Amino acid sequence: MKKRYLLITLMILLISITACTSKKTTDDTYTDDEKTTFAVGFDQDFPPMGFIGEDGEFTGFDLNLAKEVAERLDLELILQPISWDAKDMELESGNIDCIWNGFTITGREENYTWTDAYMANDQVFVVKEDSEIEKKEDLAGKTVVVQADSSAEAALKENQDLVDTFGDYLTAADYNMALMDLQSGAVDAVAMDSIVANYHIEKKDGKFSVLDESLSSEGYGVGFLLGNTGLRDKVQSTLEEMAEDGTLEKISTEWFGKDITTINKK
Repeated sequence: MKKRYLLITLMILLISITACTSKKTTDDTYTDDEKTTFAVGFDQDFPPMGFIGEDGEFTGFDLNLAKEVAERLDLELILQPISWDAKDMELESGNIDCIWNGFTITGREENYTWTDAYMANDQVFVVKEDSEIEKKEDLAGKTVVVQADSSAEAALKENQDLVDTFGDYLTAADYNMALMDLQSGAVDAVAMDSIVANYHIEKKDGKFSVLDESLSSEGYGVGFLLGNTGLRDKVQSTLEEMAEDGTLEKISTEWFGKDITTINKK
């Protein structure tokens, strides 16, 4: 009988130890001074923030910022393309240190540890240039597509009355696919980030236009695992330094023709 009680006690102890060692806590501040890498998770189909350039290499405004931050922190930058709807799993597993790719803070404030917003953005509707759709009311009966798990999708959840007027409401894996569908006439409108939409209009062959009425306004930030204040603080301080010495303005001007960043100078 004593052996049976001993066996049960050992089993309970083993389960307790396993649970304690496997649980991911939000108190982990990642202040390890021996850290040598900086793994950035991004959507590789999200120009101009992060995408595959004509040379086959990863490029983009956000990736340029991340590269500069990594160099100043003396860390090896690892650019890790991820599926956008799997970003939380990538972060929680430790496969990436942060999500940095036109990542909207608004509506996610309590889900991640954030830097300050470094850029402002709107969620908008994009239509073909020759479309008869000129305002949101004209979307009634039309086919609208949005990227899965995107800020535009979240904004539309807050505008259910509008969604109910759509003829069909679809999701796409990425905005390149959505805009291809728009170009071909398979859909009538795409709900997406204005910064990305304007980049496509300016740089790509597709002839699109953006409706004047926006869905929502928001800010882009760098998102870390909840509780990872150590690494967040280092990145935040470095972004402030870059704002102060003009590097943010320089990189922004290279991509957008002007400084559209919002990080406050020290």
